[in-house]
Amino acid sequence: MGGLEHGGRLGAARRLFPGAPEPFLDLSTGINPHPYPMPPLPPEAWTRLPEPEAEQALREAAARAYGAPDPAMVAAAPGTQALIGLLPRLFPARRVRVLGPTYAEHAAAWAGAGATVEEAERLEELAGAEVAVLVHPNNPDGRRHDPAALLALAGQVGRLVVDEAFADLEDGAPSLAPCLPRPGLVLLRSFGKTYGLAGLRLGFALADPGTALAIRGALGPWAVSGPALAAGRQALADAAWREAAAARLSRDAARLDALLDAAGLRVLAGTRLFRLAEGDAPGWFDRLGRAGILVRRFPARPRWLRFGLPGGAAAWERLEAVLRPG
Repeated sequence: MGGLEHGGRLGAARRLFPGAPEPFLDLSTGINPHPYPMPPLPPEAWTRLPEPEAEQALREAAARAYGAPDPAMVAAAPGTQALIGLLPRLFPARRVRVLGPTYAEHAAAWAGAGATVEEAERLEELAGAEVAVLVHPNNPDGRRHDPAALLALAGQVGRLVVDEAFADLEDGAPSLAPCLPRPGLVLLRSFGKTYGLAGLRLGFALADPGTALAIRGALGPWAVSGPALAAGRQALADAAWREAAAARLSRDAARLDALLDAAGLRVLAGTRLFRLAEGDAPGWFDRLGRAGILVRRFPARPRWLRFGLPGGAAAWERLEAVLRPG
C-alpha cells in the first residue's frame, strides 16, 4: 500500500490473509458500528444542485449540536479529511508542531504544503509554534487535556487546530466550540464517525466568522452533497439519539475492555469508539487476521493494537471466539 497506513482497507487485508473467512469483520476504524437511521430523502436531494438555504440550515444544525455560538462560525465540508488537506494551503506556515503520536494525516498535510513539521510529546511543547495541531481526545490513545490549558495554548501560538473528531460521544473531552470566537482557533468535527455514516462524507470546521468564511470560500459552492445536507441536518438535530448512542457505546467499550484483559492484552485507554491495547500485537494481529478480523496496528508502536467496537451479536461472537483464553 502506498501513502500513509489507515484502517478500513479490506482489500489489503484479504491479500494479507487470503484464507480468512468471509465476510471480514472490520474493527480497524473508529466508526460507530450502530449507524444513524438514514431518513427518507427527497428526490431533489439527488437530482438538483443543493440550494444555499439547505447549506445554511445544515450549518445552523451543526452550530446547535456542537455548541458554536453562531452558524457564521461553521464551515461544512465533504469530510474532515478534506479540511485537513485544505487548511495548510489556505493558511500556509513554515513551521508546525503536532502533538503526537496521533492521526498521521495532519503532519502529512502540513508537510505536503511545504511546512517543517515537528512532533511534540507534551502539550506545553506546542507553545510558541506558528501553527500547533492536536487531536482531542487523541487518536489512538484517547489522551485528554484540561480545556483551560487548551485555551491558554491558543493564546500562545499563531494558529491552533484542534481535531475534535471523537469528542461528540465523550464525557471527559469538552469541546472548545462554546469558547469561540478565539483568534486563530480552528476546530474540526467529524460527522461520519459519530453517526456511523462515514460514506456520506461530511465534516465541519468551527472558527471565528472570518476564518469560517475563508474556509467556505476555498471549498466553493456545492461542497456538500444534497443527500449529506439532508441527512446531516436531521441527525445533528437528534440529541436523544446521540445520548442513547453514548450510553450504548459506553457499555460496549466496557465489554471490549473485559475481553481484551482476559486475553492478556493491557488496555491503555481510548474513547467510546475505540480501545487501545498493548501486548503481543504482531501475534494477535496475525491470529485475528487469519480469523477474518481486522484491527489497527501501528508500525511505530509495535506493541499497540487499536480495536473498534463490534456492531452486533454475530460480530461479538466472532471476536470472543478468537480472544477467549485457551
